[in-house]
Amino acid sequence: MKKFLKNFRVGWKVVSLLFLTLAAFSYAMFQGGFVSWFLFYSFLPFAIYSFLLMFYPIRSFRVTRRINQDQFSVGQRLIGTITVKRSFPFPLFYLLVEDELPDKLMGVKRLEEPKKLFFPWFKRTVSFSYALLEIPRGEHQFRSIRLRTGDLFGLIEKEVTYEVNNYFLVYPSTVDLVYRSNQKQYEQGTASTLTKYWQDSTMAVGVREYQPGDKFAWIDWKATARRNSIMTKEFEQMQSHDVVVFLDRTTSSLFEPVVSYAASLIKAIVKSGSRVGFVSVGKQTHVFPIQSDEQHLRNLFYHLAKVVCDSQTSLASVLEENRLNIELKQATLIVVTAHLNIDLASKLEFLSGQQRTFILYLIKGKYEDLTKEENVLVERLGQRQIQLHIIINQNYKEVSNL
Repeated sequence: MKKFLKNFRVGWKVVSLLFLTLAAFSYAMFQGGFVSWFLFYSFLPFAIYSFLLMFYPIRSFRVTRRINQDQFSVGQRLIGTITVKRSFPFPLFYLLVEDELPDKLMGVKRLEEPKKLFFPWFKRTVSFSYALLEIPRGEHQFRSIRLRTGDLFGLIEKEVTYEVNNYFLVYPSTVDLVYRSNQKQYEQGTASTLTKYWQDSTMAVGVREYQPGDKFAWIDWKATARRNSIMTKEFEQMQSHDVVVFLDRTTSSLFEPVVSYAASLIKAIVKSGSRVGFVSVGKQTHVFPIQSDEQHLRNLFYHLAKVVCDSQTSLASVLEENRLNIELKQATLIVVTAHLNIDLASKLEFLSGQQRTFILYLIKGKYEDLTKEENVLVERLGQRQIQLHIIINQNYKEVSNL
């Protein structure tokens, strides 16, 4: 139906142009005189131009889009450059070029609009740039650029949409935190990085499969020969430095600050030399093993860039599932959430009684106070020696004492 209406409008404009041309000619023929023929010859160039514009192939234009980078962080500026080139310099009275933004970017603040009106005439190349400020986290894709031109009277209008794909990723913003390991259950004391504990480790408590980042000296050759697979000695001190971060993806207006703080924690943990695992609890729970190499960190941030708040299960129910057994026994477990309820508090109390070390980060709005229920639960968790930090959105650049 839309295509029929479009064709009908085009046909009606062509008929109108022909009618006006014939009307001017008829007036000159029947009226005669200088004035009538002057009107006809004055209108004739515009009519010829409109007819030629009908057959001018604007679909043959070469349209490109260039953005300043492929990966961004929240708050960075995106600069897009649109270039339109054509081979035949037909005089165009005007040319409107518009970059059609995806839905996720429609409400973004703009330094310059992603469209511009040109009066190119015989120019073969036109170009312009625009800027988007504070682009949101996520996976984005530009798909199309729209061109529109027409004659002086607006009788003939031509519009075409070019498919020009550009993909880019926006990672969550991070702040600088300082991670300090909690080593109070060991006599050796604390250490600022994991490397020092590795050097001091002398007592092996078991073996496990080799993981990237393990030292060559840790390989247990006897166990490797028996199992026909590279096995690494496992030290008690190594386990104490491992951290697993749980991200609660329950729907919340504070989900972006939750993701941002989780990313900041992961960055600080890896920077300190500790290994980190990650559990993203949502519609589909994603489990990342405990590692510390660069590729592992890139995988975590790639997930954090695309993640959405789509959780359909409670975080408390996921914490007790056996399938999440990813070397959690000796690891410090960090939960980042914007929701504190009785189920989560009860589960943390239960697991804490099984010698699990939990730290809870509760994200709150800038002017948001704790509810009565949350105040009671905070007091309960404090009595159980469960560390709880209340993080105020947009004001959490403090030292993270873990």
